[in-house]
Amino acid sequence: MDHAADAHRTDLMTITRFVLNEQSKYPESRGDFTILLNHIVLGCKFVCSAVNKAGLAKLIGLAGETNVQGEEQKKLDVLSNEVFVKALVSSGRTCILVSEEDEEATFVDPSKRGRYCVVFDPLDGSSNIDCGVSIGTIFGIYMMKDNREPTLDDVLQPGKQMLAAGYCMYGSSCTLVLSTGEGVNGFTLDPSLGEFILTHPDIKIPKKGKIYSVNEGNAKNWDGPTAKYVEKCKFPKDGSSSKSLRYIGSMVADVHRTLLYGGIFLYPADKKSPSGKLRVLYEVFPMSFLMEQAGGQAFTGKQRALDLVPTKIHERSPIFLGSFDDVEDIKALYAAEGKKE
Repeated sequence: MDHAADAHRTDLMTITRFVLNEQSKYPESRGDFTILLNHIVLGCKFVCSAVNKAGLAKLIGLAGETNVQGEEQKKLDVLSNEVFVKALVSSGRTCILVSEEDEEATFVDPSKRGRYCVVFDPLDGSSNIDCGVSIGTIFGIYMMKDNREPTLDDVLQPGKQMLAAGYCMYGSSCTLVLSTGEGVNGFTLDPSLGEFILTHPDIKIPKKGKIYSVNEGNAKNWDGPTAKYVEKCKFPKDGSSSKSLRYIGSMVADVHRTLLYGGIFLYPADKKSPSGKLRVLYEVFPMSFLMEQAGGQAFTGKQRALDLVPTKIHERSPIFLGSFDDVEDIKALYAAEGKKE
């Protein structure tokens, strides 16, 4: 047994240690936020384990069927939702939860209530489960506006008011990317320890990228600026080399690649979805928050994404996010279109 190697392994920056270190910078902190994040991390570990077994569960006839006890086995997205709702409520630090899976917001029982509102998509890209493509959980955290009865207004805040945002990607490894408003850090789950270890400290997105990511199947319904931008990616007129297209169709995986390698991710409005397809609170806002914290930009076609003020919990919006210069290019095309009108 290599004792020296084992001793070295204990000197790792785990996510718990990282969050506690951050907390120590604020002497007035009561640790509520740290407790809440720990519960989110626990939910991510649970879902990661369930996702890894999804193929096997299907193989032995578990998913969506009835087991020996007569209990119906739950589909993974429903299970993930229950896991996160229970983890967040039991933290005793939340007051309102908004999930992609639930039509209405969940108001936490007063006996378990805290000061935070959490918006989340428990399993984004769940249609990709059966083919083994990366999927993930996306979350954002707001503080209640004041100490009264919580109302929907507490979650219908612009994204720039978020305290923290992140996602956990269940792929070849389980990766949790988090920002508490002081840069972006990436952690990878070490299965032998059951701990998330800091593997990507202070992520910065390249200023310009060589990749664009969009569903080109929707091209016939695009507006002018989006069509022009994609055309420019493929056939640049300034002598530069064309960009590569990479599109997985799972937002967490596409945004994760964009964050690490640079480039742009587009989900524009089109004739079929005039308001765009991605949801503002738990897809657009958290990813835009992370992009800005990493030095990139996020734009809706009209304004900075984080300035958007949502009016409904499941509201949708177009989104263009990624490297600073690449988003500048699409902004310029929308500005030019605006002048024509």
